Amino acid sequence: MIVSWDQQYRQAVIALWNEEAVKEGYKELTTQSFEDIFVSNAYFDRHNAFILLEQNQVKGFACGCTGDDLPLGEVAGYITCIVLANDCKNDENYTLMLNALEERFKQLGKKQADILFFNPMLLPWYIPRTPKHEHNNAPGVPIESKLYEFLLRTGYIERAKECAMYLNLAGFTIPDDIRAKEGKAVEEGYTVELFDPEKHNGVNEMLNGFNNLLWQREIGQSTADGVPVVIAAYKGKVIGFAGPVIRQENGRGYFSGIGVHPDHEGHGLGSILFFKLCEAFRSIQTEYMSLYTGSTNPAIRIYEKAGFKTVKQFSVMRRGFAQ
Repeated sequence: MIVSWDQQYRQAVIALWNEEAVKEGYKELTTQSFEDIFVSNAYFDRHNAFILLEQNQVKGFACGCTGDDLPLGEVAGYITCIVLANDCKNDENYTLMLNALEERFKQLGKKQADILFFNPMLLPWYIPRTPKHEHNNAPGVPIESKLYEFLLRTGYIERAKECAMYLNLAGFTIPDDIRAKEGKAVEEGYTVELFDPEKHNGVNEMLNGFNNLLWQREIGQSTADGVPVVIAAYKGKVIGFAGPVIRQENGRGYFSGIGVHPDHEGHGLGSILFFKLCEAFRSIQTEYMSLYTGSTNPAIRIYEKAGFKTVKQFSVMRRGFAQ
């Protein structure tokens, strides 16, 4: 039997998560973190969170979310998770839970279900073969999971593979060829340094050129609030960024992205920005960095040159609903 969310199931769901979801690398939940990620989230909808019961025992938990103000939000519902007890991991139960989520999306007028990094319910996971270093968000479905295999069989389309990448910053230094590239950029009129409102202008104009709502919000807010951001400037006008430079409590360097305005590509600024960002993180005792990028994104070469390794892959998936 499937029922909609009720607080009476909270501890049993947390126990289920800590038994099953952790096997796929997700961070264990506490009562507080469950509240923060799910129930207290602005996009939580108790009619879009479901419990699978067998003989009054919690055997499954599924959660989705919607919001017209989210990217693709007018047409898409986001699947956050489907977790089943080990003895219930079969297509029948996966189908029951998936159907419940999709029916709720349809009730709300959505035309498709998406699993992607814009989901506002952030699921932290542990980076393999590290002392519990963690990333703050899963950008899709882990490709080694049973849920991934099920979704493919069910007709979900894999739109991209996201590579989760990791670097321990101990011993990081900027190599000589990047220093030389920076010197050449300086000769061409470019500087790469921390944003300084007394010296630099044009942040919003640059951000508008990327058509990326996340960057517009986070980088725009960071520069306005005085949070350090590594920027590239041409004669004082900001034309690229990497950051922000924020050390999280767990020792991770928080990373929103890296971008160079199309009008100023071809000068090696992307590489310089990223290496200077790593250097800035190390200068504030950041232990490690983790990020994800599409497997076909040319930026992956920059990350690999800096020493990042792919440690896990996630799938971005979608299924449209028959009209």
